[in-house]
Amino acid sequence: MKKIVCVALALTASLAAQVAREANSGYQTEQQRKQMAASLGNPQREQTQKPGLLIREMGLQPGMTVADIGTGVGFMLPYLSKRVGPDGRVVAEDIFDDFLSEAKLHAVQASLDNVTFIKGTETDPSLPEGQLDMALALDVYHHFDYPEKMLAAIHKALKDGGKLIIVEYYKRESAMPNGRALTHIRLDMPDVIKEVEANHFHLLEEKEHVRDVQYMLMLEKN
Repeated sequence: MKKIVCVALALTASLAAQVAREANSGYQTEQQRKQMAASLGNPQREQTQKPGLLIREMGLQPGMTVADIGTGVGFMLPYLSKRVGPDGRVVAEDIFDDFLSEAKLHAVQASLDNVTFIKGTETDPSLPEGQLDMALALDVYHHFDYPEKMLAAIHKALKDGGKLIIVEYYKRESAMPNGRALTHIRLDMPDVIKEVEANHFHLLEEKEHVRDVQYMLMLEKN
């Protein structure tokens, strides 16, 4: 009986850790992800999410190794690849095979020779230990079902002094159409900072990335 109770408690704790049900509800089937891929690959994202500005603001330099966590269909890969140059490296991670396949296709078509791909899990992005100068989480932090485990894995993958860059939507009505951010986004910026800093990072900088829509956090591993 004691063993059964312990197992039940462990399962309850595991389920309780799944904190992004609303945000992840549209990624459960292949058909849902196919529809989402069209949005993730929309050329209009270049105007609405300002990838060139983001690259400059995050301080990415030639020769660096950077991870694109939750790369999706690889929207950021051309920008990251060009910035780090032939002596740098981009590690593109996602948990879905179909997203990774599309991202790989785009990388081949664009001759992004410094990009490698990794399949992660809900608890571990499986990044190379101690090799990253930077890790970018663009529009993905609110999808983390297990933020503490993910942050621990990212921390382990970063070099000493390595940076975690989080770009997220505000949890406010104006951030997404139809006020969707109020339910889609788990935490607003102050609580994201508290959560990440509680997991062995410290905040270096915060700034608004897209007015009333997104912010950027730069955090360094402790």
